[in-house]
Amino acid sequence: MTPHMDKFAAYLRMLKDRSGQGYERLGRLAGASGSSLHRYCSGKSVPADYRVVHSFAKVCGASAEELRELHQLWALADAGRVDEAPPEHAETPGTTGEDVARSPRRRWYAVAVATVALLAGGLVWVTADGSEQAPGRYADRVLFSPGCQPPVSMGQHDECVTEVQNLLVSAQGRLSVDGSFGPETLRRVTAFQVLAGLPARGVVDEATKTALYDHRTSLAGWSADQVEQRVRAVFTEAPDTAVAIARCASFLDPLWVLPNTNGSRNWGVFQISDARLLDLGGTPRQAFDPAWNIDAAHRLWSAHHDFHDWPSCSAALENPLSH
Repeated sequence: MTPHMDKFAAYLRMLKDRSGQGYERLGRLAGASGSSLHRYCSGKSVPADYRVVHSFAKVCGASAEELRELHQLWALADAGRVDEAPPEHAETPGTTGEDVARSPRRRWYAVAVATVALLAGGLVWVTADGSEQAPGRYADRVLFSPGCQPPVSMGQHDECVTEVQNLLVSAQGRLSVDGSFGPETLRRVTAFQVLAGLPARGVVDEATKTALYDHRTSLAGWSADQVEQRVRAVFTEAPDTAVAIARCASFLDPLWVLPNTNGSRNWGVFQISDARLLDLGGTPRQAFDPAWNIDAAHRLWSAHHDFHDWPSCSAALENPLSH
């Protein structure tokens, strides 16, 4: 067990003990087996998907602050995982096909955590793809300084966050640079990770830092006007209502991301959920393509010729032209 796994397990045990409930009952409430929860709390395994962690913490009565801390602990433990038994994906509804296909060892390499090693008599960075980089490459980068070594995450307010925000802006992301890691920054970090082909943890780990400095991933996309035009072209049967729904759901932002209370997330223009993505055979990356997202939303609409998949935007349905 790594130190991070140990801390993560200890935090889970604290929540479980405080709840006063047994593993079987908590498992039924959280959508996981009691035996799986026992393994997580004992440090024998780390969930491959954060959603089961989030659900477990919620039924244990975790506060918003505790959920933020737990998310960071999970990200650290997940990044440092070693080979273990294959995760029980059936216990985490909404897992994408990409998540299911990724074995623990592949997830470890996909994290792309740079490891310092002495090779051939010199100090080099060994990355996930096996390439070597001179340590000086990132020596003057803020995110690789000692003060930014833990993942930069939700609730943080310092120069590390400012650097993350500046790098996201340079990648053509739309967000404010205020040094505070809030919901806006969380959305852009998550979108960046998806587009960069990284696990969408929502925290800036070593792999995300590297990708931000490599400047190979762009957050540029369609404007709100372009999105609206496409929605109207696809939803010919109810263009005004469809635009109102999309504006309510995402402000017509193709890279909009929002979490659900069960730990799953909604993606893109029409905020298609993880579960719906599975039904549609899509992925978060596809959901960020506005053309795919709008066409997929129309497929959902066509099933019953209504917008029942977007209940939270009922106000837009009542008066579409006002939104």
